[in-house]
Amino acid sequence: MPDFAQKVALKPFNTFSIQAYAHWFCTFSSVDELRDALSKINGRPFLILGGGSNILLTRDFEGVVLKNELRGINIIDEDEEHVFVEVAAGENWHEFVLFCIDKGWAGVENLSLIPGTVGAAPMQNIGAYGVEIKHVFDHLKAVEISSGKIDTFNNEACQFGYRESVFKKSLKGKYIITSVTFKLNKTPEFNTSYGAIQETLIQMGVKTPSIKAISDAVIHIRQSKLPDPKEIGNAGSFFKNPEVDKIDFEGLKSEFPGIPGYQLPNNRVKVPAAWLIEQAGWKGKTFGEIGVHKKQPLVLVNYGNGNGESIKKLAFDIQESVRRKFGIELTPEVNII
Repeated sequence: MPDFAQKVALKPFNTFSIQAYAHWFCTFSSVDELRDALSKINGRPFLILGGGSNILLTRDFEGVVLKNELRGINIIDEDEEHVFVEVAAGENWHEFVLFCIDKGWAGVENLSLIPGTVGAAPMQNIGAYGVEIKHVFDHLKAVEISSGKIDTFNNEACQFGYRESVFKKSLKGKYIITSVTFKLNKTPEFNTSYGAIQETLIQMGVKTPSIKAISDAVIHIRQSKLPDPKEIGNAGSFFKNPEVDKIDFEGLKSEFPGIPGYQLPNNRVKVPAAWLIEQAGWKGKTFGEIGVHKKQPLVLVNYGNGNGESIKKLAFDIQESVRRKFGIELTPEVNII
């Protein structure tokens, strides 16, 4: 049976390194412990905490924080081409990627060094360097909060979109993901055309790609651009890359000739949020203990003892300036609590 502690500091459990407190706190390492904890909450607000890499705490949490410590990686099926791997939601994402590389299972190498836990990955369909979770996802299991029963969701049922899933929309707050099953390839299909992967492989002297080499390249690129949360508090990319209508983009292009854009289906264009933020003059700006990262303006940082409310205000100010300059609305990728 899980034990509830009171007035627990959450600074060790969020990558922004924000000091806030949970009124009640407990961990769960099995589905039965999760159910037991849910039965004792008695209507209080609660927060499921995984790696704490996608949240901004702006205040103490007056309810119950449930820390996900579900563990386990198991092959549940395989055929000549694929291996189906069920991973407990509390497993560290990057450690799972390294595990796959060691086993020779391909498909997640482009997603190396993304912080957080496996359970959070399908919630926002994490993606990087041309790959998204939906490309390797088979199904997940989740506990329905109201009943405690376990339901299974396949790829279609998750309604994956750009940093979106059904669990951030109509089913938000209704389920807790307990495991995710991935369909991984025994024979790699390399994806090196996105970003600087190909260039980095050449710099590394790699002539024949491998999933290990691609993972190493992605790690190198991410480490060169993004601050290590162990050294500088941050939650990675704070905003999503916005999408605009093609006609609107052409209008922006005439006013801002250097604006980059990536063509999407249905006459939509994705615009890099980092470019917009930099052009609005925010890159490298500091405000006491917080600021905008000097290398990657998409990353808001806590240099030491910054508080979440100040970072929230900084994010709002960035949104407002981008809206005024470009007429584009930036949407936070980080969950503000």
